[in-house]
Parts: sequence; C-alpha cells; structure tokens
Amino acid sequence: MINNVTLVGRLTRDPELRKAGDVPVCSFTLAVDRDFLNGEGVRETDFIPVVTWRKLAEACANNLKKGRLVGVTGRIQVRPWEQDGKKRQEMEVVADSVKFLDRNKDEGE
Repeated sequence: MINNVTLVGRLTRDPELRKAGDVPVCSFTLAVDRDFLNGEGVRETDFIPVVTWRKLAEACANNLKKGRLVGVTGRIQVRPWEQDGKKRQEMEVVADSVKFLDRNKDEGE
C-alpha cells in the first residue's frame, strides 16, 4: 500500500505547538490552490491540516508564521473520535518533511 502526499501552500495562521506527554507536536493549516478553475472561473482553495512531531515540530513552531510558503511531504491519517455519542473522524497530513520555500520576513530580505 502507498500513502504519500506532497503539498505546497501557505500557512493560514501561525502554527500551534503543544506537547503530547513529553513529545512536541506542531499543528498548522495549509491553503493549497487547485490547479483548475471551477465553473464560475474561480480557482478554489483547499485548507489542509498538517501535524509535525518532535524536532520537526519545534523547527516549524520556531520558523513558520501565517502566510509563509512551505512544501510538505508526508502521509494522510484519519483520526476517529466520538462527540456527543456521534462517531466522527478528521483527516490530516502527518508530515515527514517541511521545506521553507520563502524567506522569513523577520530576517530581512
């Protein structure tokens, strides 16, 4: 079986760093434009949740901000949970690699 995804997009907000036990976890959402126009001639955007772990999580939390352009490779994961007696699930990308594709504006250009 193959479960591999590659995305290029911009962060919709600053990343959120938290701990799962003693392990750092960083979450952010990527806005990824589709390659085609819809029936009204508008390019639609998908908003894809991304999760990073350990050292990569810390690097993302320390270097990324809303609007930064990044490339992500990883795998799709579906997490089930129950809320108010209803079964729910959430799809997210668990990143193995995050490439910073533009300069951090705080560093100067």
